[in-house]
Amino acid sequence: MTVKKTIRRREFLGLSLGATGAVLLSQCSRGSSPSSAPGSPITQSPVYSSEDGLLSFDFVAEAQQVKLGDRNANLLTYNGQVPGPRLEAKPGDTVQIRFTNRLSQPTNLHYHGLHIPPTGTGDNVFLEIPPGESHTYEFQIPSDHPAGTFWYHPHYHGLVAEQLFGGLAGLFVVRGELDEIPEIQAAQEEFLVLKDFALDRSGNIPDPGHMAQMTGRIGDLLTVNGQFNPSLEIPQGGLLRLRLLNASTSRFFALSLEDHPFYLIATDGGAIAAPVEMNELVLAPGERVEVLVQGNREPGQYRLVNQPFNPAQGMMGRGRMGGGMMGGSQHQNTAETIATLTYNGTTEPLPLPNQLIAVESLPEPQTTRQFTLNHGMGGGMVFLINGQAFDHNRIDTQVRLNTVEDWEIVNTGTMAHPFHVHTNKFQVISHNGQPSPYAAWKDVISVSPGESVRLRMAFRDYVGKTVYHCHVLDHEDRGMMGILDIQPA
Repeated sequence: MTVKKTIRRREFLGLSLGATGAVLLSQCSRGSSPSSAPGSPITQSPVYSSEDGLLSFDFVAEAQQVKLGDRNANLLTYNGQVPGPRLEAKPGDTVQIRFTNRLSQPTNLHYHGLHIPPTGTGDNVFLEIPPGESHTYEFQIPSDHPAGTFWYHPHYHGLVAEQLFGGLAGLFVVRGELDEIPEIQAAQEEFLVLKDFALDRSGNIPDPGHMAQMTGRIGDLLTVNGQFNPSLEIPQGGLLRLRLLNASTSRFFALSLEDHPFYLIATDGGAIAAPVEMNELVLAPGERVEVLVQGNREPGQYRLVNQPFNPAQGMMGRGRMGGGMMGGSQHQNTAETIATLTYNGTTEPLPLPNQLIAVESLPEPQTTRQFTLNHGMGGGMVFLINGQAFDHNRIDTQVRLNTVEDWEIVNTGTMAHPFHVHTNKFQVISHNGQPSPYAAWKDVISVSPGESVRLRMAFRDYVGKTVYHCHVLDHEDRGMMGILDIQPA
């Protein structure tokens, strides 16, 4: 049965941001967006799709001048694109990526959200690919892997924030059961990669400065697929499927579409059981959602609006765009139109699906662990998990394959921390003791100051070392990451 209730603003923010986000968002006026004419039609990145069970291609990371909206920008690119090419595969496919690093720094690739081996030629974040060298990634997507919206980005510790902020990110889509539901098949599909940038007059990314490096860099240029306020079209009566990724280093997005609710159909890890109606979407860095939008209003133009707030910087950011802001936009404290939906033509009304895909109930955990997030001083601000900054030579958490654990994530600091676990996704059991209103698979959950979030996770299929960390990537680079060692059963 379709869930018809609308999740209230504070209740939904509790799922993603918690009390801090709710307070900050409530200070913003929905109608304060500066007027902005729609830009050019939305563009999509080039697509590499698997054929006969194989996704194989050459991939290059390099600095290159590209167009960012109508501006020349000197950015970091994958295959000359910002965002990078969209990769599409199916469960059971083999993936071969021949990757060459033409940056001036070491780098690597992280396949965010994919359930693949964390070692060897898989999702190995401990790998270092020096400038001028190449590496072939090869792995198989499990035959039972869920359909979903995943992504890839660099994960070389200490340079993650700088390289992602420079433009290195792209979508990795797994096609499957969700895509085959008739109502979803009938919908028009668009991919929205949300990303902030900062440019100086020469088109270069300015030095972030000490404060942004401590609290998380925020750019004043908001883009969708590298465009400013692109135009989306839908016929009256039509159905639009939006796949959204927050590919920002530190920025949170709080989105609403004028006069239209969103119908949530999937989160980070894939489909939920039935559509959930909501009026706002809050995306922490690294989070993804899929939503449906019905074209059942009067013909016209409707703005997709982002409300400005920055819980990642907490008091350091003075509650809004503060300490980590780069570029100095005059609109940094006002709502901004990031895309415009235009009705064009008519069609027979397309219905919403009533059911999607059941979310598996995980068994009771064998173990419960607590992780405390905070920060301290030491060569500048450092970010800590259980009082310790990241150490390449230390195993922080050891678990057994084929076990289920609850992790209690407690934020005792003053900034929000989106908590991300590699390799295995999780379910959010409760937020400050309150159960989640619906079951969903996640791999990023934001924990606001004073909050406690309980996650339940099953360790399946793969052994070896991987990591968990804050997805405000300056926080990760400054220590908020731990090593997870999955041991054989």
